[in-house]
Amino acid sequence: MNAARILALDFDGVICDGMAEYWQTAWRTYTQVWQLDRLEPSPGVAEKFRELRPLIEVGWEMPVLIRALTLGISTERMQSSWQRIRDRILADGRLSGVKVSQQLDAVRDSWIAQDPGSWLGLHQFYPGVIDLLKDLPNRKIQAVIITTKESRFVTQLLAEQGVELASEFVWGKELKRSKTDSLKQILDRGTKKPPTVWFVEDRLSTLAKIATQPELEAVKLYLAEWGYNTPAERESALGQSRIQTLSLADLPTLGGTPKKAAASKSETSDTVDLVS
Repeated sequence: MNAARILALDFDGVICDGMAEYWQTAWRTYTQVWQLDRLEPSPGVAEKFRELRPLIEVGWEMPVLIRALTLGISTERMQSSWQRIRDRILADGRLSGVKVSQQLDAVRDSWIAQDPGSWLGLHQFYPGVIDLLKDLPNRKIQAVIITTKESRFVTQLLAEQGVELASEFVWGKELKRSKTDSLKQILDRGTKKPPTVWFVEDRLSTLAKIATQPELEAVKLYLAEWGYNTPAERESALGQSRIQTLSLADLPTLGGTPKKAAASKSETSDTVDLVS
């Protein structure tokens, strides 16, 4: 990767809002993993799932979250100790994250093969993001997608929107590499001058972990306010010096405001300078 300026983006909650697809895929996977006959969830489960989606770091956790909800575990308990609850549910079912992940991907693959139109239709891209991805080459900025989703799903969704990214710029969970390590790899090019890197992510815990890494001090970190996070997390981010909150309207200003979207000095005098 030889780009001098790189905009690294998470996919779910930053580029694409796939909440409707997440729910449907997670529910189908849940009924298969726990071998249930019922085809419809209990009232309120879908709404609670959406509310607690910010807890999820990796996709395979979604069916486990549904399991926790059907077991009656409270929202408060899950918010305070989700990982412990998640691991207990796996242990009780003699399951592993790998097994649930494989089942989840199989459900998606089967759905895409049988009815690609309905699967694609459940994904909504955030306003302006696709136009931004198409415009980045004109601004000499390379986009890199760093996600816990399988790359093949990301590539298919972007292609449907007319965005063609080479596989070397879509880093999915199949690489088995943390986002921290992915950013280190971007910086470690063996050259004297590393690239300028902006990273936009909607999980505060991920950004906080990256912020502790001295090797990544040069990476500019942004919490996507429009993504899967809570008001409390956005408020917490304001107190962390390495992390800036970012609105969807300000996303295109990373790397310099495009001329067509440039605002007057008076309109931007009180905003955060996002240009390197």
